[in-house]
Amino acid sequence: MASIALGRVEARASEYNEDVVRWFTIATVFWGIVGFLVGTYIAFQLAFPVLNLDLEWTTFGRLRPLHTSAVIFAFGGNALLATSLYVVQRTCRAPLFGGPLVAAFLFWGYQLFIVMAALGYVTGITQGREYAEPEWYVDLWLTIVWVVYFVVFFGTVLTRREPHIYVANWFYLAFIVTIAMLHIVNNLAVPVSLLGAKSYSLFAGVQDALTQWWYGHNAVGFFLTAGFLGIMYYFVPKQAERPVYSYRLSIIHFWALIFLYIWAGPHHLHFTALPDWAQVLGMTFSVMLWMPSWGGMINGLMTLSGAWDKLRTDPVLRFLVVSVAFYGMSTFEGPLMSIRQVNALSHYTDWTVGHVHSGALGWVAFVTFGAVYYLVPRLWRAQRLYSLRLVEWHFWIATLGIVLYITSMWVSGIMQGLMWRSYDSLGFLQFSFIETVEAMHPFYVIRAFGGVLFLLGALIMAYNLYRTTKGDIRAEEPMPVGAAARLAPAE
Repeated sequence: MASIALGRVEARASEYNEDVVRWFTIATVFWGIVGFLVGTYIAFQLAFPVLNLDLEWTTFGRLRPLHTSAVIFAFGGNALLATSLYVVQRTCRAPLFGGPLVAAFLFWGYQLFIVMAALGYVTGITQGREYAEPEWYVDLWLTIVWVVYFVVFFGTVLTRREPHIYVANWFYLAFIVTIAMLHIVNNLAVPVSLLGAKSYSLFAGVQDALTQWWYGHNAVGFFLTAGFLGIMYYFVPKQAERPVYSYRLSIIHFWALIFLYIWAGPHHLHFTALPDWAQVLGMTFSVMLWMPSWGGMINGLMTLSGAWDKLRTDPVLRFLVVSVAFYGMSTFEGPLMSIRQVNALSHYTDWTVGHVHSGALGWVAFVTFGAVYYLVPRLWRAQRLYSLRLVEWHFWIATLGIVLYITSMWVSGIMQGLMWRSYDSLGFLQFSFIETVEAMHPFYVIRAFGGVLFLLGALIMAYNLYRTTKGDIRAEEPMPVGAAARLAPAE
């Protein structure tokens, strides 16, 4: 009977489109290394300005948006596409809607968007707004690709053979729909000509600022939070081999998060021309976000109930669990920094940079690493990862890199804010701007070396995954008991 059931599962698994998931997984690792490399370089540029090289294409101003877009939309975006297309097929027990040609267009169309945006950043062809968004033709192409993504994902949900819609798909779908809305509204622009790259935004002044931070904070809320919570709700239970701690809590987490997050953007505009009532509204909803965010963190961590001992022997699970811990820390720090009195000290300082990277490196990157380590052996039909010891090395090197990065930025940012508001006995500013820059230099060097460690960990991962795709296993590392059954291709 067991063999018959196994045969049915294998037959169903053969219907799934795993090729596109493999492509997106490879792209995730590739663009991750590119993004981490550029980020490390610009970190050294801040510490040693001579590295700007006096070339317009290699200045910090050109490479900074290249870095942020590479790690968010290239690394993070490919990770979300890879995991969502993998998860939706298995939780719905249905192949991807639209067939292989539509899936191939989705992959290559998204990679084309990344390349077009990157070329625009380096050559200076952008809208020049807060995020140096790509010009109108790149935005239009991404809109087309994103609609295809929605059709593929939602079509798969509609044609499911499983009556229940698993909660991970709720988060993925909320991420897809909301990002589409944010992208379209924020990038409304009028091209100067159909053959020219230049365009003008439909918004100006304080309306433009509010629209950009409505977009910016909710890109964090739905791209970097809701989407990756979809990863958490599938891969943490699968790797821990435990059910979600509370399915009811996961639904409460979902609805509370998506309702509250959309209102939080104005907290980025404290002490600006934005009306006070709008600033207070953003702050209030940001503080309220503590509850659903920590509810989700508790749900993720408590999924390990009865399986905590696996953290000693399973470095992949360690990546996933530590990422949930970073999610909790970042979603505590964010609402704290949204409070006006705290924001008066933190805004425009490196404290914000440290906060962003504790979430980006600790939450987004770590949960992605755990998911990729889970996916690769299954997608390439390997018995297991090439080396669990290399996963251990990756974990500890990357963790040390994060600690160096965020602690140096915390110290630098708080010191920076205090120096800016320090007055002498006559009521004059005690420090000039250049003196604050000089004081921050040692912390910039520490931050840069933290980036080197994080990049090194990613390179170790790439080598480990490459050997895994070849079916190699390190001879000195015996296969864990039960691993062959857990990693069977029929899963």
